[in-house]
Amino acid sequence: MNRHWNSYLNKTLSRRELLRVSSTGFGSLALAGLMSAEQARAAADPLAVKAPHFPARAKRVIFLFMHGGPSQVDTFDYKPLLKRDHGKPLPFARPKVVSSETFNLLQSPWGFKQYGQSGAWVSDLFPKLAQKVDDICFIKSMHGSNSRHGGALLELHTGSDTFIRPSMGSWVTYGLGSENSSMPGFVTICPTQSHGGANNFGSAFLPAPYAGTSIGSVGIAARDARIPFIANTETPRQVQRVEIDYTQEMNRRQLETTGPDQALEGRIESFELAFRMQAEAPDLQDISGESEATKKMYGLDNPITEDFGRQCLMARRFSEKGVRFVQVSHTYKWDQHENLKRDHAQNAAEVDQPIAALLTDLKARGLLQDTLVLWAGEFGRTPTAQASDGRDHNPEAFTVWLAGGGVKAGLSYGATDDYGYYSVEKKVHFHDLHATMLHLLGMDHLKLTYRYAGRDFRLTDVHGNVVEGILG
Repeated sequence: MNRHWNSYLNKTLSRRELLRVSSTGFGSLALAGLMSAEQARAAADPLAVKAPHFPARAKRVIFLFMHGGPSQVDTFDYKPLLKRDHGKPLPFARPKVVSSETFNLLQSPWGFKQYGQSGAWVSDLFPKLAQKVDDICFIKSMHGSNSRHGGALLELHTGSDTFIRPSMGSWVTYGLGSENSSMPGFVTICPTQSHGGANNFGSAFLPAPYAGTSIGSVGIAARDARIPFIANTETPRQVQRVEIDYTQEMNRRQLETTGPDQALEGRIESFELAFRMQAEAPDLQDISGESEATKKMYGLDNPITEDFGRQCLMARRFSEKGVRFVQVSHTYKWDQHENLKRDHAQNAAEVDQPIAALLTDLKARGLLQDTLVLWAGEFGRTPTAQASDGRDHNPEAFTVWLAGGGVKAGLSYGATDDYGYYSVEKKVHFHDLHATMLHLLGMDHLKLTYRYAGRDFRLTDVHGNVVEGILG
């Protein structure tokens, strides 16, 4: 039987021809074996709304990224012993791996006060945000694994400081889809181009539709940051539809020939999304309809706050229209190895009013309750001095805060040592932060997986625990 079958094949098809015509089928079988049922559904319509694993407290995320590493002991982590022991040596050992040499303890140039019913400590750097502490959950015991900007940025954004992995915005969009079929599920406004660059908002091995869509970049004023080529005034919409349909037909024929091709599939989806975006994105980016009171609240009338204020206002507009994950970046300004007093003051002045306005606006519109706002840098700073007026990188202890989306408002969680060098009480790693964010969005970080190269990957890798103490 086998001899006769082989003889027949040899007469009708060469071995090379057999492999060629069968390759698509083999690829499909292999793909079916590798893909989970969840991935198969996602392949049909990548940005379709997907049900969470369990009832969610948050529907969307706004991530306020402070690139460079704000100093926890000069912002939200009050350490009176720093003032008492200013100029003295640190009374315990520094970490084994530090960025560079530091000297004696350096007191904060700013005073601290308690605010709100929660009595949260906030420095004089953030007078506007201080009025919102009863809406905020501070995590004062954060720690990471990397003291260098590149690794630390990747760890914050992707969960890995050593490998290229999908960003947290991509994981969120993969898990939940987009609430607006005419907009990307993940948008990043004026993102950084350094310290990992696009890897911080890329989808890596997740399908291309889950990558962040960048609007502008560092060095481009927010007023000039636009989704490029979104308006076509030369070709009527119905003609565009015919052109795209023809292009998509050719792409799908190519896909039938080649079998699974992530890059080609991504192009097919991007063409369709770009066509739909023309109907909604231009109006979303046009803030002329916002009231003068709203623009003033965000600081658009002040050259100091105008740029970041515009980013925050756009974040509210995108979130309100169903974009699942929006990131805005204050890039790259918080790395004060020297000139701490001058530059941290300037940085805080640029973001304080816009962030307070964002929280106020979201709350007034009923959006804060199901929008998770995250404020974070990639690490903190040392309580010891670098040069005469600076602080070095410190991944051992820093503060992040969250608001809305199901977290306990008016809470300060965890603690550092007496000088703010190490997290010592209720420590929270980036993996724990990611697990908690996914939990608030209704996703079990252990179950949100994607099979790639024979292994199930997740945002938290093999780590992470939900921080139950901050859940409302």
